[in-house]
Amino acid sequence: MNTTHRTDAHTIVTDTPVIPADAYDTEAFFADPDAIAVVANATAPDAVALPGPDATTAELLTAVREVGRRAVPGPFAETALVARPLLGRVGLPVPDGPLSYAVAPELTVRYAHPAASAVGSAGSLGEDDTLLVAGTLRRVPWARTAEAVVVLATAPFGPVLFTLAPTEAAFAPGANLAGEPRDDLYLAGLEIPATRVRRIPRELLEEAGLRAALARAALIAGAAERCVELTVAHTTARTQFGRSLSHFQAVKQEEARLIEETALVGAAVRAAAEPLDAGGPAARFAVVAAKTQASASVAEIARIAHQLHGAIGITRLHPLHLATTRLWSWRDEDGDETVWAARLGREVTADTLWPALTATP
Repeated sequence: MNTTHRTDAHTIVTDTPVIPADAYDTEAFFADPDAIAVVANATAPDAVALPGPDATTAELLTAVREVGRRAVPGPFAETALVARPLLGRVGLPVPDGPLSYAVAPELTVRYAHPAASAVGSAGSLGEDDTLLVAGTLRRVPWARTAEAVVVLATAPFGPVLFTLAPTEAAFAPGANLAGEPRDDLYLAGLEIPATRVRRIPRELLEEAGLRAALARAALIAGAAERCVELTVAHTTARTQFGRSLSHFQAVKQEEARLIEETALVGAAVRAAAEPLDAGGPAARFAVVAAKTQASASVAEIARIAHQLHGAIGITRLHPLHLATTRLWSWRDEDGDETVWAARLGREVTADTLWPALTATP
């Protein structure tokens, strides 16, 4: 199936039904596993085409930020920025449909066809790379709607990437605070054919974690932009004591802080695009910094947006909750700011900090 994806002023077009962004029924939407990421949103003014298979990370991040801004109900970021690039890197077929991912070093993985060997323990070699996998994939994003889940785990021969269909596993539905699916998949000795298995270097295992973190950071950047739009529109239209809220000095100061935090997140995400394409230490540092900043800014962005909206902002009738509940959820997913700040500290060691600060561009 050749699916065309495009965002414009009214809709993100795929081959699936259209769901109104400002009024979709979350429970009804998630009850239909075939209804994925089509959103009609007349309030979204920009036209952004989804980049093709050869798109750069910068182009993908632009699209993912727009998805975060529009609160698109589907695995857009998981598919475009994580699963498809990983499959392309290892030479596995890339399905046309929606995809998800799971980094699961805790899985028990062994050979399905052990080979006799005079050296090493029994089962240390296999006749081929067919695997038996047992364990639980926890809180897999959008598993119930995915055509396939890209799994990264550790096999007897080292890191491995393989694909599985969610229907191959026992399924336990779950959701994050925004109602987005975060499902558990239980694998009880599931056999993965060698044709769906690829041995990978440890660097690709690390890249998968970085891509997942950057995808969340880009979504946060888009949702933060939506908070700014809604807040500025509200304070401009709402009047108190004969003038709009935006004319009060205290409101101006809070709006400036909201815009500042949003700009910090956006700048950090944009700065990570080129290094991720290049790889190496620079990519690690840029992505770690982006996710640290994005997660750390969520609390302030959501606080200001809700404070300036007042009571109307916490109702389901107002679109603000579509942004802020996602912000609170994405902040923790794929590592919160404490996890990434600790890693950022390790990246910036005494041996590298001073040279980085004093180097001539």
